[in-house]
Amino acid sequence: MKITSLQRKAKFDKDFKALPVDLQVPVKTAVADLLKDPIPASRRLHHLTGFKNPKVYTIDVLPNHAYKLSFEVDGEAAILRRVTAHKTIDRNP
Repeated sequence: MKITSLQRKAKFDKDFKALPVDLQVPVKTAVADLLKDPIPASRRLHHLTGFKNPKVYTIDVLPNHAYKLSFEVDGEAAILRRVTAHKTIDRNP
């Protein structure tokens, strides 16, 4: 998967602004890693089952897997959906 551009949904922006400032920096780094080819393995990119259209993917924000961000892919664009706690993403990506 090659991603060359990013878009954000309003929910992503709302989630991001609600994060503590010390978590916003790792989120920005994780988002930048989406544009790398290949996406670093440490981000644990994976497809969520049960979402066929759009296909929803997640990556880890922190090494301890406590926070994740979700996105969908449209061509070579990643549309950022959510950034929140791991359990929340799994329930509502």
